[in-house]
Amino acid sequence: MGVLSPNEIFFTAFEPKQPNRFVMYLDGVPTYLIKGVSAVTFDQGEIVLNHINIYRKIKGKTKWNDITMTMYDPVTPSGAQSVMEWERLHHESVTGRDGYSDFYKKDVTINVLGPVGDIVSEWIIKGAFIKTGNFGDYDYDTENQAINLKVTLGMDYMILNY
Repeated sequence: MGVLSPNEIFFTAFEPKQPNRFVMYLDGVPTYLIKGVSAVTFDQGEIVLNHINIYRKIKGKTKWNDITMTMYDPVTPSGAQSVMEWERLHHESVTGRDGYSDFYKKDVTINVLGPVGDIVSEWIIKGAFIKTGNFGDYDYDTENQAINLKVTLGMDYMILNY
């Protein structure tokens, strides 16, 4: 049996990443309008190889799951208008025409920040496009609350640079 190293025995201080320290860059949307974004997730799937009386499993196709972005919707600049300008690249409601993916797919960057504002992690979302949009709720009984937009983004894949 081997001897444990001091790193395995003693507590080592570390700085955890915190969910409120991020900046998301999306062309056409001011960064300060982005209130939150869901974490990156993926699914590998599986392929079952059936042979005589056993199963063997290997990974299937990798699928990057959708992310949901929450935005503020101030009077100016309008968050809803920023979303609709991107949506018009997907589909133009007035004419009924759809856009080419080269025009509506965008690369999105999420920078995770350290305690002093340094970038400690960078996700690049490749080929992002709008899957669903929710422009909030209006209610006479609600006060002291800002309208939030929710946008679900589909994508081709993601890259974790560091």
